[in-house]
Formats: sequence, C-alpha cells, structure tokens
Amino acid sequence: QVQLVESGGGWVQPGGSLRLSCEVSGIAFRIYNVGWYRQGPGNQRELVAVMTSSVTRSGTTSYADFARGRFTISRDNAKKIVYLQMDSLKPDDTAVYFCNAKSTQIGKEYWGQGTQVTVSS
Repeated sequence: QVQLVESGGGWVQPGGSLRLSCEVSGIAFRIYNVGWYRQGPGNQRELVAVMTSSVTRSGTTSYADFARGRFTISRDNAKKIVYLQMDSLKPDDTAVYFCNAKSTQIGKEYWGQGTQVTVSS
C-alpha cells in the first residue's frame, strides 16, 4: 500500500518558519521525483518545489518564483522522507500543502492528503 503522509503544518505568524515532512512508504522511493504543491482558498493547486530522483538527475531542484529564496526542498532517501523548509512566511502562503511522488520511468504518481499551513498575525 502506497502512503504519503504529510506533517508539520500549522499556524505561524508572518516572517516565521515551518518545516513540512512527507513520509513515503510502499514505493521505490529513490526512483521517484518528489515535490510539494499547494492549494490556497479559491485557488488551483500549484507547484511549490520539486526535486528529481537521485537515480535520474541527482537531486536537481526547481522552485516556483514565489518560493525561490524562501523555501528549500530536500529528501532523505534512506528514511524515505521529503522535506520543505519554509522561511519568511507570508499570509499569501496560507494553503494546504501536498506532497507528490512521480516516476516518469514507470508512469506512476501519488499524492498525500495535505497539511494545512496558516500564516497570519
């Protein structure tokens, strides 16, 4: 059974930081590209950051413009965990954050249930 379980969300004041985690099980984690997406109130789901698999492109990262310089994606292949460190948070960052694992090699894609992040004073 494939599971992607996010944690680490919550409420934080503007300027604060949060670290999201996504624990993955049931897949060959190393071959998957991993990413974080978010969906704010009334908005479509959007890409936050992605990191390629260690096998194909050695962990190359890519960020949305709003995330670059404030957010950092990382992965621990041994523990099968994906992280998203979020700093200098703004109210516009309020959203449900989703973990994603995708393998173009075998055509599989999985999503977590999401974790709520609320940035307000």
